[in-house]
Amino acid sequence: MKTKFILSLITALFFFNASQSSAQTENIEVTPDKLVVLWTSDDPYVAEKVAFMYTHAAKRAGWFSEVTLIVWGPSQKLTVENLKIQKKLKAMQDDGIVIQACISCANSYGIAEELKKLGIEVKGMGKPLTHYLKSGAKVLTF
Repeated sequence: MKTKFILSLITALFFFNASQSSAQTENIEVTPDKLVVLWTSDDPYVAEKVAFMYTHAAKRAGWFSEVTLIVWGPSQKLTVENLKIQKKLKAMQDDGIVIQACISCANSYGIAEELKKLGIEVKGMGKPLTHYLKSGAKVLTF
């Protein structure tokens, strides 16, 4: 009798936990073929020779169906100050890469409008980044 009770309790707990897990993730679209590059460095060589090179190649070669570049923190300041970086970002946009930037960081530097003028979507990025991480997207940070 005691064994049946314990087995019933374990079974009930298992199904309760399984239903909670699926309920927590049911609103998240699974996107394993999406690449998200979180670019934070203000080093132009890291941008040009690593972050941009891989990000752009991943889109152009079709390694991922969707590619997003998030410009966050010091990389935002570099973006508005460096014409070469701006040209590379424009080429990436032209090839279908979505470029987004964190509004909080942009406001702290006073450059939100400048980023928008470059065609960069400037918005709160905490929730979108969390979504990307939970969705199974591949996230790289430079």
